[in-house]
Amino acid sequence: MRLFNGLTNCMENPETINIEVAYATSHEQMLIPLKVPITATVVQAITQSNILSVFDEIDLDQNKVGIFSKVCSLDTHLREGDRVEIYRPLLVEPKEIRRQRAALET
Repeated sequence: MRLFNGLTNCMENPETINIEVAYATSHEQMLIPLKVPITATVVQAITQSNILSVFDEIDLDQNKVGIFSKVCSLDTHLREGDRVEIYRPLLVEPKEIRRQRAALET
């Protein structure tokens, strides 16, 4: 997992909060700590993280995003300590995988 560090305590500037932006592929994970304005949204944090330039496959019109495993919209406002997650599309639906396994067992 790659981790970009260098955050300092938010108490230095009460107008900012500390958050993280996370994305993972099947081969790599990236967690980027950021200091953002207290008014920042999910899309602003993603843009500030520059993660879109690292992973070309991310398309914010297609990929869902969330905060701590709960899907949210790009205009959701962030709070201190939030972890913004960018989700990859499912390759196969979980129901379909269960059907295939059940068919093999019979």
